[in-house]
Formats: sequence, C-alpha cells, structure tokens
Amino acid sequence: MNRLLIIDGMNLVRRLHAAQPDEADMQGLTERSRNACQKLIRQHSPTHVAIVWDGDEESWRKRLYPDYKKGRKPMPQALTDGLPALKQALTEAGIGSINALSEADDVIATLASKLCLRGGEAIIVSTDKGFCQLRLPRLLLWDHFNGAAMDIAALEQKLGIEQSQLLDFMALSGDSGNKIPGIQGIGPKTAGELLRSFRTLANVYNALDTLGAKQAKKLTEGKEMARLSYRLAKLRTDLELNIRLSQYRVKES
Repeated sequence: MNRLLIIDGMNLVRRLHAAQPDEADMQGLTERSRNACQKLIRQHSPTHVAIVWDGDEESWRKRLYPDYKKGRKPMPQALTDGLPALKQALTEAGIGSINALSEADDVIATLASKLCLRGGEAIIVSTDKGFCQLRLPRLLLWDHFNGAAMDIAALEQKLGIEQSQLLDFMALSGDSGNKIPGIQGIGPKTAGELLRSFRTLANVYNALDTLGAKQAKKLTEGKEMARLSYRLAKLRTDLELNIRLSQYRVKES
C-alpha cells in the first residue's frame, strides 16, 4: 500500500525559523528543516514523501474576497532569499518539492484525497486546523511540533461541535487567523449553540422563525457572508496536479 507523507512546507519552515535566535542563519535553518523531515520519515515509514510550498500567484480566495489573510505578517527577507537553496538541499536529501501556484493547502488536500480514495494512506504534517475538515479513510493529521496526531476530539470539545460541522461553524463564526469574516455578531459560542440545536447551516436558516428576533436578523443580514465564508474555508480536493507519485518515492537508505 502506498503511504504518502505530505509536509506543509511553509508551516514547518516558518515555525522553525521563528524559533531560532538568528533569523539570518539559513544554514542552521536548512539543517533543522532537513532533520525534521528525516525524523518524520523515520516516525511514519512512508513509501513516498513530498513537501508542498506556497506559490506567488494570487489565490482564488483572495480574488473572491480581497481581505482574505489581510494583515498577515510577511515572510522575513532572509527566509525569502534563502528558500530556494533550502528547497534544493531538501531535494538532495530525498525530500522532493511540489510548488503550488498559490496556496499549498488545496494541493495538500487534493493529494491526500486522491490517494486515500484510491486505497492509499496519507499523513499531512501541519499545525493548520483547516485540514480537520478532511474526513477521509486512512488519513492522519500530524502536528510535528507536538509530536502527536492532531486531536480531533479535543477540537470538537473546544468548539462544541462535531468534525463534520467544522465548515458550517466557520461559515457562521469566521476564522480570525485567515480573516474569514463569518457573520457579524455571531461568535464561536453562538455558532456552536446553533449547530448543536440545528445540526447544519441549512437547518439554521430553515428555522429562523423559531429564533429570537435579534439573532434571526443577524443571520438574515449575514446570509451572503456566511455563504462566502463557507466557500473560503472549504479546501479544494479536485486540482489537476500533473505529477507522478513515483517521483516522490522514499529512497532506501
């Protein structure tokens, strides 16, 4: 059975970079990145490994909603300048790169979906909670920095919802990290209460006449924003990637 280790490149490297005392030390960062990837390979024994990087093109989400990810801290210049050499060093160490045109998330989701639905296994290495929306057979979400699988049950308990309701939850309450707006005046607590009562976003809107006037008004006025937020939060799993899995086979050491 094919087992693909998919590493969210910028999620890993930016966190490693932020933790080092000298941000200009690209040689040290390259070594730490290589060690992290090799440790992941030892832990998960994949048949294939790929590290996926964000591209420079404007994403479809940004075109749909110009404030998407607005205000995010830009990548440090030393990291921008040193990234090509870091990627090359990882390639030489047997960790091949996949360069997304814009956001890596949709490429990662597509890779995992296609492999899992064809009987393979996928391990996504990232701290991005957005990947929790993927409910696939034989998919593992791995947090390298905690050294553990992402705890879906803890996330469900924290938000007060089930994993299957995550997109509806973000449509209602938004996602501050990515500047997904949600509905004005509907926070995480209210979103959780609504979904516990009505199960789905569609059911919430079908039951507006059972809600208080103020809450119904917020939901009515925010309906288009909820629809937009749902689209922004939803990962694409249907990209044409034009790659061969054989290119990313783990070399025997």
